[in-house]
Amino acid sequence: MSRIEDYAMIGDLSTAALVSTAGSIDWMCLPRFDSPACFAALLGDDDAGCWTIAPPGSTRCTSRRYLPGTLVLETRWESETGTARVLDLMPPGSETPTLVRIVEGLSGTVALRSELRLRFDYGHVVPWVRGRPDGIEAIAGPDRVRVRTPVPLRGEGWSTIAEITVGAGERVPFTVTWSPSHEAPCAPVVADDLLASTLAFWQEWSGRSTLADGPYRDAVERSLLTLKALTYALTGGIVAAATTSLPEEIGGSRNWDYRYCWLRDSTYTLQALLAAGYVEEAQAWREWLLRAIAGDPRSLQIMYAVDGTRRLPEIELPWLAGYSGSAPVRIGNAAADQLQLDVWGETLDALYLAREAGMRLQDDSWAVQVALMDYLEGAWTEPDNGLWEIRGPRRSFTHSKVMAWVAADRMTRAVQNHGLVGPADRWSALRDTIRADVLAHGYDEQLGTFTQSYGSSNVDASLLLIPRVGFLPGNDPRVLGTIDAVQRQLGVDGLLRRYEVAGTDDGVAGSEGLFLACSFWLVDALHGADRHDEATELFERLLGMRNDVGLLSEQWDPREQRQLGNTPQAFSHFALVVSAVGLAHEHPHRSDRPTPPGSRVGTATHRP
Repeated sequence: MSRIEDYAMIGDLSTAALVSTAGSIDWMCLPRFDSPACFAALLGDDDAGCWTIAPPGSTRCTSRRYLPGTLVLETRWESETGTARVLDLMPPGSETPTLVRIVEGLSGTVALRSELRLRFDYGHVVPWVRGRPDGIEAIAGPDRVRVRTPVPLRGEGWSTIAEITVGAGERVPFTVTWSPSHEAPCAPVVADDLLASTLAFWQEWSGRSTLADGPYRDAVERSLLTLKALTYALTGGIVAAATTSLPEEIGGSRNWDYRYCWLRDSTYTLQALLAAGYVEEAQAWREWLLRAIAGDPRSLQIMYAVDGTRRLPEIELPWLAGYSGSAPVRIGNAAADQLQLDVWGETLDALYLAREAGMRLQDDSWAVQVALMDYLEGAWTEPDNGLWEIRGPRRSFTHSKVMAWVAADRMTRAVQNHGLVGPADRWSALRDTIRADVLAHGYDEQLGTFTQSYGSSNVDASLLLIPRVGFLPGNDPRVLGTIDAVQRQLGVDGLLRRYEVAGTDDGVAGSEGLFLACSFWLVDALHGADRHDEATELFERLLGMRNDVGLLSEQWDPREQRQLGNTPQAFSHFALVVSAVGLAHEHPHRSDRPTPPGSRVGTATHRP
């Protein structure tokens, strides 16, 4: 089975596909990110659906890359007889989701084999396949897929096979289009035209970045392209990852569905997009945020579907064995129903940041914010599940209380700085009350550190965000003690776990890897503590954990030196961008201060 880092992603701003170094598409959902998969071999075996184009007997390509500034993937195959490449892409803006694969000879002559297994409903349904003059048509229930190609196709063992031989300059295209089965099939498309339009789209988009050159510019550009590819264009929502159920521990059960939009990502999203000058995308995300949270503030959720849907029931798929035997495979996410008080703070932080950046908000957005603050005033003392969605007893998490302080702080300053109408004096008093509460109960004088929850002796990587949100300066002795405690208790080979999973009553068995976003938070905290060389060294180590095409998953396995968790992970890429830009400044940027467009992406202490 391919490793998680063996996968590259292509996408069309409505869904995505993962392509392995073996030339196999092992994951794709149609027609959108959270739809059932038609290729699900990633979570089972080949019979769950996949599509391989590679020389017979080959198990790994010679090399691959994204064409510069794009999401078009080039996979090269070299043999004794010649060299060929496969271009994989999904054109943004197509009438319906379309997958294009183009086989091209570069030198000599190369034989390749295409083996297609379409399986709908996450590998559960084998479609009815009929031959057509230009390819095949596969139908099952609500789904219709048309595969068109000029080469002959034949059925073999529940698969569709094509034998391909290309010489230098010869091209063989395959196009796959989806449509509802009750509608007429999509009209034929021209693969070369779709390639040209896709290249033009991504090159124009990446060319709009306002970030200045620096040693990390290429890494930042790839992260920004990845974040754009995880965007659902119709609404502006950004999914946390393109996949579900990739494990936090190989063989373990901590396998979750990340194909949804988390409110917690909001300020990182805005900071990353605004830093690169992508105001249009930042505005679309902000408008998605306002639509999603509209309604009773008591019913605010931590996550929503890309269209704002609230109900995300979690179920298990027993017919899939899971990635490398990591079961169960889950779709939906029950954590959507948890109480996580920090999301009120993150939401209000994001909307304050939008105003500070000069982004005009909807006329009724302030009324929504006031309603959220009114609820939080009476709820901030309640225990909750915390930002890590711990499925155990609720606690008074320090990070949640700090984010309640953030909410009161941003609302007070919104009135003072932007002329909005609200009880600033009351919110200011609440801000002082929460601050005193956190310092009294969330900080342990004897241990010299903030703690994960009130009364606990454990720490949590989220405590590194205390200076980032402006609760205390980065060089405050209490922050410095917390950095040391987090490194001491949660550090493994210089990277960080989120919290002490072992022995924690979080309702889920098993362990997990090192959380990459937390290690980027450590970069920011070290930088804020004037430990610039350490921050730079750690950042560059993290860059080295990207795969060959610049992608990061959620976590890292220090023993096996491999990626873990869902991929590509938006949170990891948000954090990369923010850290890269922050290292170029004397002090890291705070969540309430937009990073100016045109910022350099690097640091004066960078070592080649």
